[in-house]
Amino acid sequence: MGFFSFLGRVLFASLFILSAWQMFNEFGDDGGPAAQEYMSKLSTVKHHLATTLAVKMPDIDARHVVAINIVLKGLGGFLFVFGTPFGAYLLLVYLAVNAPLLYDFYNYRRGEMEYLILLNEFIQSVALFGALMFFLGMKNLIPKRQIKKKAAPKAKVG
Repeated sequence: MGFFSFLGRVLFASLFILSAWQMFNEFGDDGGPAAQEYMSKLSTVKHHLATTLAVKMPDIDARHVVAINIVLKGLGGFLFVFGTPFGAYLLLVYLAVNAPLLYDFYNYRRGEMEYLILLNEFIQSVALFGALMFFLGMKNLIPKRQIKKKAAPKAKVG
């Protein structure tokens, strides 16, 4: 059973590790295509917070956001492969912050193609979030060290 558990963690974490590797390779001087997408999403969030809450948000460099995401996905995925809860927590933080930011289906109308694409990606992120929560829940159910029952000594006959 241990091999299949490890294989499942490898396959699950490969999604995050390969994505982090791709973002790292495309990073460049300007942060790559991911930074371009984050810049537009962050400006929308800043504008929304400024108009709704009347709060001035500081300027956030999209390259720093991309670098943090690379670390969260890469390190979190690597640690998750070895079954550490800390890796799962890093991936949970990544998904909790980035899913509503990147997959903003709520800014589109129901019939639009972007709505369907972003909603699908958001639901997949929620499913991954749920799988990580399941992993952490199962990890907490298993005691750190299982106590083995000692066999009762055999009674001497005679």
